Amino acid sequence: MSNKRGSITGAICLFTAACATGAESAATTTNAVPTPAGKEESRFSDQPAPLQLATFPKRPAPLIELGDHFLGTGNLQNGFTLPTGAVWTPNFWVFGTMRSAVQTFDPGNGPRYTEWANRLDIYGNLYLSPTERVVVGFRPLDQNGAAYSGYLFEPRSQHGWQDESSATPRTLFFEGELGEIFPHWDKSDSRSLDYSFAVGRQPLTLQDGLLANDGSVDMISVTRNALPLPFGSTLRLSALYGWDKIERPDYTTAAVANEPDANANIFALDAAADFPVSTVEASAVYVSSDHDGDGFYGGIGAIQRIGKFNTTFRAATSVATDHNSAKVTTGTLLLSQISYDLPYSSDIVYLDTFWGINQFSSADRDPTAGGPLGQVGILNAAVGLGHYDAPLSNQPDHAAGASLGYQMFFGELRRTQLILEIGGRAPTQSPGLLRQEAAEGVAVRFQQAMGRHCILVVDTFGVNRETSPASVGGRVELEVKF
Repeated sequence: MSNKRGSITGAICLFTAACATGAESAATTTNAVPTPAGKEESRFSDQPAPLQLATFPKRPAPLIELGDHFLGTGNLQNGFTLPTGAVWTPNFWVFGTMRSAVQTFDPGNGPRYTEWANRLDIYGNLYLSPTERVVVGFRPLDQNGAAYSGYLFEPRSQHGWQDESSATPRTLFFEGELGEIFPHWDKSDSRSLDYSFAVGRQPLTLQDGLLANDGSVDMISVTRNALPLPFGSTLRLSALYGWDKIERPDYTTAAVANEPDANANIFALDAAADFPVSTVEASAVYVSSDHDGDGFYGGIGAIQRIGKFNTTFRAATSVATDHNSAKVTTGTLLLSQISYDLPYSSDIVYLDTFWGINQFSSADRDPTAGGPLGQVGILNAAVGLGHYDAPLSNQPDHAAGASLGYQMFFGELRRTQLILEIGGRAPTQSPGLLRQEAAEGVAVRFQQAMGRHCILVVDTFGVNRETSPASVGGRVELEVKF
């Protein structure tokens, strides 16, 4: 979980204190007695204070940067002008994340996995202008989330070195804005050509991952920003079509796996609008497949602050247009997320709840993404590395549950975090599969920033299930960002 608004309370307190100090100083100045030098003791200095850079972090330079420096200072390149009138100043930056973990996971009802697993996400960003770029990305140490390079200690029948290298691009797309590429078409900026587009292999996320959560889909998308909206400030509307690399959940087994559907095509509309009291998101998706069944998916979400509470409410539904199949089922998922910023602190308390009506299924899910309940808490979230699964099932079919957590921050710049969480789930009808049985558990996550590029993550959990043995696990991960 992340603290999205943890600094709001502190900022308000500092602002209030500054205003009070300013008011007090003004009142004192009114009756102040001039000093012998003709100056008032309580008067603010007329000389501007120098920029305070002592505690300001240095520029996060990427691994490779050719051309202008990322977030750097100084003069920019002159660039060159295209026949269309656009001015491009090419820069190339390489960045990414290396994850390495030693972990053990005992599901209780299956073999225990103990391993050293590794994952490398590396990207090249060819920056052409503030609105145009080409991005290429690789995951050279795993096979699309199905297997990871490293060493497997348990089970003994599979132990040994695992070489799961891959050279297949996981990301390769171009994005830009029509009005910026062809500025001569609208020199007066009056024809509303602000259409953004992206084409290629790119990430897809809808309804914060409930409807779709895939890091690599071959698709084209077109977005219209800043549309006028009655009773609101702005509307963003996107349309997309995906034709390859679509992965759908397979419900034929107790442990639902997200597997490729080579015959699937995806069509979607997604919109987001800002209103005075809330930001509203709406999505509609249709997936067609010659072999695994067609499905319609829809979702709506609202993000707002109610009093002192930060809240998110979402409803998502899936409809098998013909009949339930291995890839698409009919159901609805209701999700509520509420957090509270503790006074005089950056700490937060959160309560996330869900209710799965019938058997909701997502339109598209990456093999590393797990099920749609990953947003409920760390007990439900997949770590996306090795065989370490979510402690509690993240499939919502015929179940309801909740997670209550406390996130604490320590040290300068909140470099240390500790999350304590308890949670559980219960079936809403007689469970037919292990993932639907009642269960409750506790999880702890410790995160420590090390230097400017490294994060140490320590996880542990224990889960008690109604009809199967208890599940336990723990992991230590080093994450390096470059």
